[in-house]
Amino acid sequence: MNKSITGRHFELTDAIKAYADALLEGLKKYHLDIISANIVISADEKNGKKGFNTEILVNLKDKNTIVITQHDKDVYAALDVAIERVKKALRRHADKIKDHKIMSFKDLGEEAEAVSEIDADEIEIVPMDLELHKPLDFDEAIEALKSEKKRQFIVFNDYDGNMRVMYKRADGKFGLY
Repeated sequence: MNKSITGRHFELTDAIKAYADALLEGLKKYHLDIISANIVISADEKNGKKGFNTEILVNLKDKNTIVITQHDKDVYAALDVAIERVKKALRRHADKIKDHKIMSFKDLGEEAEAVSEIDADEIEIVPMDLELHKPLDFDEAIEALKSEKKRQFIVFNDYDGNMRVMYKRADGKFGLY
């Protein structure tokens, strides 16, 4: 991980650099591919009040850059709050990766093998009755919903030729999308 700690309109002391570096080292515990982490600390003075802006940029391998900006009166407090927000974002990203199901062949790894041939005897085509799946008009849809208990939605063409959805509500009335 490349680290950069910069001071803008502000002279960084060795203590602040060491503190910020220690905070960045704590990001390694998430075991994410962090390419680089940059901290920019800038001093500003508004209405006679001195404050510090801390901006943390974390570049991840498979995700866009995480950018956190924090303003506080104290440099250390701004760094602490900003790094906690970065940790929260990294925790969410790590949880998404951990819970992610393998969806592509590339995600399966090097040991995975592609199916090279499909046996024609294994393929089974099931014919379907098109009469069951044709769009219904308004009156046909109401009659079908009254007579059928299992099916909830029926798609049909309305008078303008648009596709609509009719459904049976819990109170027994009919709804129309």
